[in-house]
Amino acid sequence: MRTFHVAVADKVAVKRIVTENVAHESRLHTDESRLYFDAHEWTDSHETVKHSAGEYVRGDVHTNSAEGYFSIFKRGMRGIYQHCKEKHLHRYLAEYDFRYNHRVRLGYRDMDRTLEAIHGAEGKRLTYQQPHVA
Repeated sequence: MRTFHVAVADKVAVKRIVTENVAHESRLHTDESRLYFDAHEWTDSHETVKHSAGEYVRGDVHTNSAEGYFSIFKRGMRGIYQHCKEKHLHRYLAEYDFRYNHRVRLGYRDMDRTLEAIHGAEGKRLTYQQPHVA
């Protein structure tokens, strides 16, 4: 999972994110949002489920993974953090991306997840603000 905070979620922003982060030969599964109308040009295959018609899965075409991720994110933001300024949203998204990409279902144990987090922090100063130099 890789999430992005964008100022305006319009067709231009969505196209830029998809073309910069999804391999062209990928299959893209979306809902019927107009933001994805030209998505067949961005990837090799674009398939849509029509939630408005009560369709949520058709064969292996679904958006359940993305919807499940955002459900976990929203519950965490309401239940754990309760408040988040927009300027910090990318930090919260990065945390939930890490959690989702290193979950038990993908074969990660607590120790694996801990070691990955420590490895990711290696060589970095973990401060909110840069220290003042005298």
